Amino acid sequence: MDPRLHAIAGYWNDAAPAFDQEPDHGLGAEGTRRAWERRLAVWVPGGPLDVLDAGCGTGSLSRLLAEAGHRVTGVDLAAGMVELARAKVAAAGLAARFVVGDAAQPPVGAEQFDAVLCRHLLWTLPDPQAALRRWTSLLRPGGRLVLIEGRWGEAGAEWEPYVDGAGELPWAGGVCADELVAAVGALVREVRVEPLSADAELWGGPVADERYAVLATV
Repeated sequence: MDPRLHAIAGYWNDAAPAFDQEPDHGLGAEGTRRAWERRLAVWVPGGPLDVLDAGCGTGSLSRLLAEAGHRVTGVDLAAGMVELARAKVAAAGLAARFVVGDAAQPPVGAEQFDAVLCRHLLWTLPDPQAALRRWTSLLRPGGRLVLIEGRWGEAGAEWEPYVDGAGELPWAGGVCADELVAAVGALVREVRVEPLSADAELWGGPVADERYAVLATV
């Protein structure tokens, strides 16, 4: 394991208890939750489908996917996040499977999925290109890769690394849509970008940085 992953896992374990205080993490406000419900219904349509939530955090999107009837597997490196995700889904009377492990290389063996969802994870990974290859390999023919990403901070602002070594990561501070599309394009049949910065309900208020979804089909 890359030694930086230990520091990254420790950071997110420490952050887990307060993680859901951010409006777009906990989805506590009805308007924010409904905004994500609407998007997920378009990004992961039909079903029930087998969905992998890579870097599931506290399970807010996993819960919405389970509510929509999908069979959800959530993977996160931080055990504290996974514990909260399990509790959140169970409290809602729903079923989902959560695994502690490297979301970039999910420990799911030869399982295949209809959709792989990943939100705000690529900037934390030592090898995001390898993660993209792994995720697309887990998709059934016609399956969809949903990457919700961004470039954090206003244009020109300096990004502060959150753990030692994070500033050296390939996509530290986020990745712009054009760069991510170029990285994904060779792995999929079709790809498109859906801008998200202007949808303030998703984030619990206005944002000034670049946020978007890359939707790819294998």
